[in-house]
Amino acid sequence: MRVETTHLEKVEKAFYPPEDDEVRCIVDFEIGYIQFYQLDDETKNDYGYFGENVYGTDQFIGEIEYWNKGIGTLLVSSMVAFLTEEKKAERVVMDPQSRNTRALRCYEKCGFEKVKILPKNELHEGKYQDCWLMEYHK
Repeated sequence: MRVETTHLEKVEKAFYPPEDDEVRCIVDFEIGYIQFYQLDDETKNDYGYFGENVYGTDQFIGEIEYWNKGIGTLLVSSMVAFLTEEKKAERVVMDPQSRNTRALRCYEKCGFEKVKILPKNELHEGKYQDCWLMEYHK
């Protein structure tokens, strides 16, 4: 007899695969998600970061009723503070979709700057989307 997969098991499978080094965090009240990771040498070379301590981050606020309330800004700025202070990151980077103007404004408020466009960088709902490489430089 097969037991149906629980919500928690689905989340663990989608966001917590055991084979990588990313650190993932669930935002309280289950409204969002954030993860961070140190960029590997190949990725740093692709982006032009040589010999620096660079971390990447990905995040979202998944519940629409929590958008435009400053939660994303607090989440991102808190993560940047943690990475620069505790992990001694010299840069923090992310690659949001170029069409996500709400997220872009949030990241710019947190001190991120657009560095370059990454054409067809992310597969989203069956279509490759352009993204911005954005960075926070300490």
